[in-house]
Amino acid sequence: MSDPIEAAIFEKLAKADPKGVGGKSIEPSDVAKELQPEQWQRMLPKVKATALGLMRQGKLTITKKGKPVDPNDFKGVTRLRLPTPEETAAALAALPPKTDEDED
Repeated sequence: MSDPIEAAIFEKLAKADPKGVGGKSIEPSDVAKELQPEQWQRMLPKVKATALGLMRQGKLTITKKGKPVDPNDFKGVTRLRLPTPEETAAALAALPPKTDEDED
């Protein structure tokens, strides 16, 4: 994991949810504040974009009012948490199938 934003998200989640059961969540702004305390507002869109990519890969769940959001249509105040096995399976099923050309 070479992406510092991705690493910061999972470090924060490990502290909030040490058992990794997907129950506790964190705010994206907490991650942004940890990465750039002085200018965290500038970092927040990058944190959210990284979280969205992780959600599409089934590695993270973005929630609003405790419910998973549609990764293609959401806005407003959100939180991040580890996905349940069902959420991971659904995200992976939504990915386009790999072709032989993808293996280069």
